Amino acid sequence: MPAHRTVAAAAVAVAATLLPATPALAHGAPTDPVSRVVACSPEGGERARTAACRAAIAANGAPFTAWDNLRVADVNGRDRQLIPDGRLCSGGLPAYRGLDLARSDWPSTRLTPGATLTMTYSSTIPHAGTFRLFLTMPGYDPTKPLTWSDLPVKPFAEVTDPPLRNGAYRISARLPADRSGRHVLFTIWQNSSTTDTYYSCSDVVFAASGASGAGTDKGGPSGTPAPPPSAPATTVPGASATTASSVPATPASSVPATTVPGTPAAATAPREDHGPSVTLPVAGAAAVALLLGGAALAVLRRRRG
Repeated sequence: MPAHRTVAAAAVAVAATLLPATPALAHGAPTDPVSRVVACSPEGGERARTAACRAAIAANGAPFTAWDNLRVADVNGRDRQLIPDGRLCSGGLPAYRGLDLARSDWPSTRLTPGATLTMTYSSTIPHAGTFRLFLTMPGYDPTKPLTWSDLPVKPFAEVTDPPLRNGAYRISARLPADRSGRHVLFTIWQNSSTTDTYYSCSDVVFAASGASGAGTDKGGPSGTPAPPPSAPATTVPGASATTASSVPATPASSVPATTVPGTPAAATAPREDHGPSVTLPVAGAAAVALLLGGAALAVLRRRRG
């Protein structure tokens, strides 16, 4: 290939490489009451180092970096038909299988029966859709895999298109008054602006009658973990049943969504983000292309001279 063509081709290749990509889009997960995927993520702080989270990460084979991307495509309300028993917390996705471990020591949030819950569901990209909140029924055994029969048919709360404010949706609902001990708050977020449905398990402990009910349990002794140094805690103004979670609402790395054409987690489908953006502006890439193009012209003139 002539020298000037070689240089010109190199200029185009460099410019294409350096042009910024579409910024990654974050999705969401509950941070208060803290969900398993958030508690065991790199942003989970002390909770990520609990025995339950260590076991979940080991079973998973990888850390829960993409804590905001636990979603399944094309469910269309057929949750009970397509998400198998024992795999509700992972949504049937192999990339999150560690979340389905049947344990009684998951990091949890203390609640009061019959109190008003204000859930904080962190996100950065608004999506239209409906949140459905389910609470395991009396007699739930946390040492057994979570199944659909552990949940009532109807949610105790259902909210459609809440506003996204300060990086989170906030969903208020009255908790059932007949729960005690350890339970799972199972949240389904069915998008209407996309084909995705998000699933999450938040472990909660209901205080005995007359006991103080609000707080966060890291899975061992009662206590509230300190926020991670990278970002401030997410605070829920006016929440009467939970305390603030110490996980920032920041985008996470991507994993592909899973399409469910008839069986759960059967095939992959691309998500709407295209990886992290780069810091070099478009003008910088164009300048590189112009410089290399100038070099090509100089070579051509020398050859003709």
